[in-house]
Amino acid sequence: MPPGEGGCATAERAPIHRKNRQNRLTVGRARSDKYSVCLVSIGGGSGCIRSRVHRSIQMKISVIVSTYNKPQWLEKVIWGYALQSITDFELLVADDGSTRETAQLIKRLRQETGIDIKHIWHQDLGYRKCTIQNQAIAAAAGDYLVFTDGDCIPREDFLAQHRRLAAPNVILSGGYVRLPAGVSQEIQVADITSRRAMDPRWLWRRGLRSPRDLLKSLRGKWTATMFDYLTTTRATLNGCNASVAREAVVGVNGFDERMQYGGLDRELGERLKNSGLRYKQVRYRAICLHLWHERPYMTDEGWQRNAEIRRTTRQCGSVWTPYGIQQDASDQDALRSA
Repeated sequence: MPPGEGGCATAERAPIHRKNRQNRLTVGRARSDKYSVCLVSIGGGSGCIRSRVHRSIQMKISVIVSTYNKPQWLEKVIWGYALQSITDFELLVADDGSTRETAQLIKRLRQETGIDIKHIWHQDLGYRKCTIQNQAIAAAAGDYLVFTDGDCIPREDFLAQHRRLAAPNVILSGGYVRLPAGVSQEIQVADITSRRAMDPRWLWRRGLRSPRDLLKSLRGKWTATMFDYLTTTRATLNGCNASVAREAVVGVNGFDERMQYGGLDRELGERLKNSGLRYKQVRYRAICLHLWHERPYMTDEGWQRNAEIRRTTRQCGSVWTPYGIQQDASDQDALRSA
């Protein structure tokens, strides 16, 4: 019986070394305790290497930005990445079926920002964020993934903080400054490129009044570190701001594509934790501005189904989902009928 359908699967950790029937990704064996992975053709041969996340300049970051029909927000976000203090990263836009306007925007921003943006798109068949996220994970060339959304403008040290704080077997749980609708609309590209949009005084003058959000927008290495240790907020894998080794995500088969809006990212985090990873709180050190938006895709039915899947993940200690990056034909049929 599949997880989320009333019982625990008999094999919670399926091997990764198998044929990929969707031609998305083929990898070797992975071990959830030490994340060793067999790679074919390393320097002309084959063999096993032990992967470790290093804080070295050599660590390649892949940023996965999810979006759906919000090009005016996405433009602000991409300009935020054009201003990052580090430049050796790739940017993938995981597009859940947006219209041509988003594709045209990305084409223009490739020229204006100089970023070689990868646009990962599929047809709009309803809310399928997990599916497009998995396609982006498969397409990512980096060994470290940063997950965020197309309504989250990163501060210029955003990726530098994720790189600096990365550690083996750790999920970084970042934070955001939640902006009201008026402030979100007022922010223009010029406010981002001038960096004034990240100034708490500027945000205050335009209507941001939340003490917690204003506090998070403050700069200061030691202050931010102290608040990360003192906060009582539980660290989780937040889709708007989190990072983890790509190998670990592939090792649990990515996002569960049965999930709708509401906790889909946390379900992945729960399986990663079941596999042996731990969380690290960086909500005051790795910051983005969260632009206001409505959520017409949120449904009670979706929330209830997600809750059932997450309950099974926790109760069974599930690590692998059969409804992820790699799927057998029978899993695909079950997903379509779900």
